[in-house]
Amino acid sequence: MEKYFVYIIKSDKGNYYIGQTNNLEERLIRHNQGRSIATKNKGIWKLVINREVKSRSEAVRLERKLKNMKNSAKAIDYLIHLV
Repeated sequence: MEKYFVYIIKSDKGNYYIGQTNNLEERLIRHNQGRSIATKNKGIWKLVINREVKSRSEAVRLERKLKNMKNSAKAIDYLIHLV
């Protein structure tokens, strides 16, 4: 069974990005190589937090919920306390 992750990254310029993937290591590399339109030219990205979920549909739902929070601190706090 394939693993999926919801993650929050932060750039050295202070930007945050919330996403989901089935390969966290490769996805972070792609962000830092400028191969993602949403994060291109926004600095070097570092992983802040991630959570593994059971399915892609669950990852998409959680990603959407975090993005709707409109506040990266609230999203990070939510993931910290997610069981």
